Amino acid sequence: QVQLVESGGGLVQAGGSLRLSCAASGRIFSIFTVAWFRQAPGKEREFIAAIHWSGVSESYGDSVKGRFTISRDNAKNTVSLQMNSLKPEDTAVYYCAAATRRIVITTPSLYDYWGQGTQVTVSS
Repeated sequence: QVQLVESGGGLVQAGGSLRLSCAASGRIFSIFTVAWFRQAPGKEREFIAAIHWSGVSESYGDSVKGRFTISRDNAKNTVSLQMNSLKPEDTAVYYCAAATRRIVITTPSLYDYWGQGTQVTVSS
């Protein structure tokens, strides 16, 4: 099993920045990809960004390209999401997810482990 714990959410004004962190523990050696998804009320879970645990591959959703950056710190077993130029439409619960598949994937159902989520609210 792998445990994922998100932190760093909160309330920010439009145009501001937040940094989310995802701490992984347990059978970390089984993880190959870590991603961030978000879900707003009444909407489907949306892919935000993913990174291969080796760091050689990244992927971003179209709605956040150029504003969000995903990174990993293998020594600390954490994956971070730096969010800049935030917009009110970025308001959602943000989830960290991990997959045992060896390629970067964007489909939520293909992820094996999920965190509890952290709320991000962007005010206009």
